[in-house]
Amino acid sequence: MTGAYCADAKPPLTQELAGQVRDVLAKAVASPAGDAPNSLMDRLNDALDAFETELRSVVGPRVTSLDEATGAVAMKHRSEAGQPLRAFGGQ
Repeated sequence: MTGAYCADAKPPLTQELAGQVRDVLAKAVASPAGDAPNSLMDRLNDALDAFETELRSVVGPRVTSLDEATGAVAMKHRSEAGQPLRAFGGQ
């Protein structure tokens, strides 16, 4: 999943930032599951939101589907009015 996020993040992430994303996502996976069926996906997306908010200069895709058995993930950029969100200068 880290690779999928990093591949579409804008601007491209350094190895250090990719490592931070990996750590953030690992913590989200390790945190206790909630009652919602998509709770892991929600935790992963929340973790990515927090990462981007802290950095304030990166924007990347979010998990849209996750197969926990195989680890297959589909990701898509969030958008506003049909336009992808931008990392610089807000929406």
